[in-house]
Amino acid sequence: MHFALEWAAKGLYTTMPNPRVGCVIVKNGHIIGAGFTQPAGFNHAEIEALQDARARGHDARDATVYVTLEPCSHFGRTPPCADALINAGVRRVVVAVIDPNPHVAGQGIERLKAAGIEVTCPLSDQAASELNIGFFNRMQTGKPWVRLKVAASLDGKTALHNNQSQWITGDAARADGHHWRARACAVLTGIGTLLEDDPALTVRAFPVTRQPLRIVIDSKLQTPSAAKVLHNPASGGVLIVHAARKPDHEQRLTAAGAQLLYLPNSNGKVDLPRLMLELGKRQINELHIEAGSKLNGSLIQENCVDELLLYYAPSLLGDARGMFELPALDNLNQQRRCRFHQIQQIGDDLRLLARFQG
Repeated sequence: MHFALEWAAKGLYTTMPNPRVGCVIVKNGHIIGAGFTQPAGFNHAEIEALQDARARGHDARDATVYVTLEPCSHFGRTPPCADALINAGVRRVVVAVIDPNPHVAGQGIERLKAAGIEVTCPLSDQAASELNIGFFNRMQTGKPWVRLKVAASLDGKTALHNNQSQWITGDAARADGHHWRARACAVLTGIGTLLEDDPALTVRAFPVTRQPLRIVIDSKLQTPSAAKVLHNPASGGVLIVHAARKPDHEQRLTAAGAQLLYLPNSNGKVDLPRLMLELGKRQINELHIEAGSKLNGSLIQENCVDELLLYYAPSLLGDARGMFELPALDNLNQQRRCRFHQIQQIGDDLRLLARFQG
């Protein structure tokens, strides 16, 4: 199963909106086939592993199959994997975790058992769930897993008083940040960051076969039609979420290739909780946020953030811009609690993953 999880990780940047799944087939104590889920519309892990076994000249009949997620039992873009395993005549299937997708949710296992196949489940469910944290969250809540990334000094500052911010952290941390961008279905920023830095929001630190959807929160619809985010041939698409009606500018942005989503709340701002539900409907599993302190604070206040991805440089910036604009508290009982999930040194900097509790 550990080997199957390694195969699943090969799809970290490519399988979305499908989960990252690995499959290993064992017969007479030897691995005879292995595979992982291909991009949407192509083979799932089980089919890849069966084809790999056949290509090597092996028959999967009476073999044991290790798969990191319950085999699907329904017709989606591809036929059911449970049926493929049944037709291959495998003897036993070991499953890391049950699929939370309501179209599956135990039905794949039941189909295998009904065909006389021995099924063991769950095994190593935490590792498999962690690999697909966004897919699981979307299936269970209807929303993506939201990861908010910030690069800061040790005193929690992200830019000088004159807005200079490039670069606080080192090359290794910035490259690592691109890996987190690449694994996300979408990257989100705010209009403030767009107007100040004119970012492209693409993955550039290493080659990728797909770019994430790029999302701009722009309540007053101020995005310039010449913004870099709108003019990149490697784009995975651009979505501008706004709360103001400007027909002429909307037409210019649409002509520049942007999708527009009008989503106001009662205060004339973008309705952030509704946006998360909308992104879930659009099959966004993981949402990666790189924004300014104001939008960061709003997202946290609206309970729209699941995880903080923080890079700390070994430096102090003093009186400068902070990571989040949050209201003052009158009592320590009001503080938002997190738990540390992972701490690792990246180059000269420190990467910290913290998850909100409750």
